Amino acid sequence: MRVNVLGAGTMGSGVAQLAAMNGHHVTCYDPGIGSLDRGRRAVEQSLARFVRSEKLTPAESHTISEHVRFTGDLDDAADGAEVIVESVIEDLETKRSVIDQAAALALPDCLLGTNTSQLSITAIGAGLSADRSTRLIGMHFFNPPVLMRLVELTRGQLTDDETTERARAFAATLNREVVLLNKDMPGFITTRISGIIRLECLRILEEGVASAEDIDRACTLGLNLPMGPLALGDFNGLDTYLKAMDTLADSLGERFRPPQVLRNMVMAGFTGRKSGKGFYRYDEDGQRVDA
Repeated sequence: MRVNVLGAGTMGSGVAQLAAMNGHHVTCYDPGIGSLDRGRRAVEQSLARFVRSEKLTPAESHTISEHVRFTGDLDDAADGAEVIVESVIEDLETKRSVIDQAAALALPDCLLGTNTSQLSITAIGAGLSADRSTRLIGMHFFNPPVLMRLVELTRGQLTDDETTERARAFAATLNREVVLLNKDMPGFITTRISGIIRLECLRILEEGVASAEDIDRACTLGLNLPMGPLALGDFNGLDTYLKAMDTLADSLGERFRPPQVLRNMVMAGFTGRKSGKGFYRYDEDGQRVDA
């Protein structure tokens, strides 16, 4: 199957790798040369880790690499795509624009997925033509996509039954489990629940109750979370998290409003792994280093 991923950031490159690892031919689009280079390097480094852990052979890794193509030309990327997974920044107008452009270039029956963690699917599809809006569905992958088994599917107001079943089938080809939201509500299931946990961790840090390291250690050892909430914020980008929580607060109430410590960090440029500093410090390859 020909799959087009829009966006070569952390999530986009991860989804592209996941699709290639499951036999799809993938084109990953991004207008930024730097983003394309980082996305390509992220896939190479991830595959190398699979080889080192003996989960892939070098030959299998090479084949997967051959199945992922990176490009800055949207016409080239979307032409003939059977599945589009949009995974650009969590900004409504940006998502609307890029998915509308790509849908016009893809096959007429192309499945349109938007990888958002909290934006309205109906709002994202508002600019699409009537026939395309029925083929749009929320397809929320989790970070890192190559390891996390869940895909959260969300129907927009106009999403039809055929699109829902096609999205289920596509997720199955990726060896992923799905949950389905029949109502298009901000934050879906997981972002609302995890958001509250992460916000409380930020408040504990802001109050000086415990260090970032101990808060994360308490959550991983005491609550069995796979990654500490503060480390996860660094991994995904604190600026992205801030925008997501502000959007949820506007829609669902002040219980989702982020504390000042997060705003101050983002204003200072401490956005996590991608900037080299967040709650922790990172080297040029995004690996955590001791302070």
